[in-house]
Amino acid sequence: MSHPRPISISRDILLLAYAEARTAYPAECCGWLAGPPEGPVTILRACANQQASGNHPTVADRPAETAYVIEGEDLMALNRDLDGDTPPLVIYHSHPNGRAYLSGTDRAVATSPPEWGGGPAYPVQQFVVGIDGERVVEAALFAWSNEDDGYVEIARFDGAEV
Repeated sequence: MSHPRPISISRDILLLAYAEARTAYPAECCGWLAGPPEGPVTILRACANQQASGNHPTVADRPAETAYVIEGEDLMALNRDLDGDTPPLVIYHSHPNGRAYLSGTDRAVATSPPEWGGGPAYPVQQFVVGIDGERVVEAALFAWSNEDDGYVEIARFDGAEV
């Protein structure tokens, strides 16, 4: 069984994402990584976590420490940039519990509803940074697999002191 190829993310971009996770801690950070359509990632676009606004029906009752929402101008820019020269390639967020995994809620939010055909909601990979009060513990990259009909882990990254 073959899985999608991981988008190339340099250590410099990883450290920028880790710094965003540290700045947002104990809340979740969010944003996207962009670059040429085939990679590598060259741009980190941080977004405001709008979870506290309570406008997202999937996780409206959860605080920003356990959920994230990209909305408003950030969401408009994400959609607009999909057709640009440096489209979003990866959506990222952090888990302030120190673990890098794609939760059930993360999977639900990143997947189109069955009545829309299922599959990924956006043509991007998903990157999760596991951070705690002391350091980035780990990070992982996930991609949609048609064979598995869901997201699978395709790369794992070392953490860092940030």
